[in-house]
Amino acid sequence: MAETQVPERTTNRGPGRLLIAVYILFAIAATSRAGLQIATKFDQAPVAYLLSAVAALIYIVAAVGLARAGHAGRRVALACCSVELVGVVAVGILSLADRALFPDETVWSGFGSGYGYIPLVLPILGLYWLWRTRPDASRP
Repeated sequence: MAETQVPERTTNRGPGRLLIAVYILFAIAATSRAGLQIATKFDQAPVAYLLSAVAALIYIVAAVGLARAGHAGRRVALACCSVELVGVVAVGILSLADRALFPDETVWSGFGSGYGYIPLVLPILGLYWLWRTRPDASRP
């Protein structure tokens, strides 16, 4: 009788590919927005624009971590998703509590309302996917 192979759970297969694609899309969007804002009107809201650049960097690194899978990739993606979640919640609260702190929007302002709240949902999905595909997860 042939032994049944259990498929390896990695972050870059199945729904993980869609998650990586969304991270890449947001990396492009946030990089483009931050680049344009920094190049054309940096003096108007430097903190907001630099924050969008940081968000873009986090999206890029998270996408790479998820795509690479493996132990190191998982650790990188876990760190990025965690920082991203804390960042979007903190900036979301601050941007609603005191609009003067962010005179122009960032990717994370209003919990990502300018991007359909996807910046709030994305790290939650990322963390869930990392948990779901963890190597020590019980096999079906």
